Amino acid sequence: MKRENIIQDKSFNFALKIIELYKTLISEKEYILSKQLLKSGTSIGANVEEAIAGISKKDFTAKMAISSKEARETRYWLRLYQASKLVDLDYSDYLNEIEEIINILTAIVKSSQMR
Repeated sequence: MKRENIIQDKSFNFALKIIELYKTLISEKEYILSKQLLKSGTSIGANVEEAIAGISKKDFTAKMAISSKEARETRYWLRLYQASKLVDLDYSDYLNEIEEIINILTAIVKSSQMR
């Protein structure tokens, strides 16, 4: 039986939401920043997956740190969309979710560095 991995599940589900947001942004003819958001927002989970398959503790920690950086970049793009009103949508749910992901990733990186 597979053990539940909260960050793996959250980052995957968040990537799906980012893909849907990307489709909405494209339908509003916003092609430039949306691509950046799509790349960083889906990269979070990809790096979590790589971390889980890491060959060492150092490899695990490095990939989780990259995932954390991608999450922070994603937060930046979401905040930029919200502040600029380039595409006037409500980004608050995305921002709340990315904050939660950042907090989890930060805790994982910190605890894995201490071991």
